[in-house]
Amino acid sequence: MTVSRNMGLIDRGLRFVLGAALIIATLMGAIGIWGWVGLIPLATAFIGFCPLYRIIGVKTCSDC
Repeated sequence: MTVSRNMGLIDRGLRFVLGAALIIATLMGAIGIWGWVGLIPLATAFIGFCPLYRIIGVKTCSDC
């Protein structure tokens, strides 16, 4: 089973930065355990696919 990408580079970059920032803040003790939710945007950034985008019919990539 292959997953088609539905996220563009800017979207992926923003998700990567947000996810990494949440995880780093959690590891440094600046925020609570909820910061591990940063794994979700980090994972979708690496995969290039967002399940919610598929449900609502959004694509932020120009070549997919």
